[in-house]
Amino acid sequence: MRADARKNRDHLLAVAGTAITEQGVDVSLRDIARRADVGLATLLRHFPTREALLDALLRTSFDELTAQAAELETSSSPEDALVSWLRDCVAWTTEYRGVTVLMAAAIEDTESALHASCVTLRAAGARLLTRAQAAGVARSDIDGTDLFALVAMLAWLGDQHSLAPRADHLFEVVASAILTSAGSSDTEEERRPRARS
Repeated sequence: MRADARKNRDHLLAVAGTAITEQGVDVSLRDIARRADVGLATLLRHFPTREALLDALLRTSFDELTAQAAELETSSSPEDALVSWLRDCVAWTTEYRGVTVLMAAAIEDTESALHASCVTLRAAGARLLTRAQAAGVARSDIDGTDLFALVAMLAWLGDQHSLAPRADHLFEVVASAILTSAGSSDTEEERRPRARS
């Protein structure tokens, strides 16, 4: 790619990132082009679909979160690695409003431009979860798909103006529900909340 074409592409991605942060992933492509001071045809020449634009915009973040998971596997305890990655993943998805809906759909759609990145990201989280389960510090009745769904749920809470102030507290509640005490003798029945009489 020529230097001027790369500069134009990078400018479009920067503008798109700002627009999506402000308005969410459904922001109009025409609005992005207007903000970038280019015609819609120019935007579409670089990114022929919304998903192609989002893939280019989000791929770096996907790659960073995937690399972070691999690093945490060797540098942190299973419990700390899982919670740290989960927190960073939720924080990132909250940055781009509505992105979790696209990610969930992309995992099911092998034709989606986002499919490979989303599957790789989910697998990275699943490895951290499996490691924590093997160490006895995470409950055994959830899998990588459940973990991915919890990220989406927590990101959705962050998107809700009235609930956003409770997002950190609710993250702690969810993280505590995923984790178990290593070596705990409590059975699943004993951990289950009892009905009030």
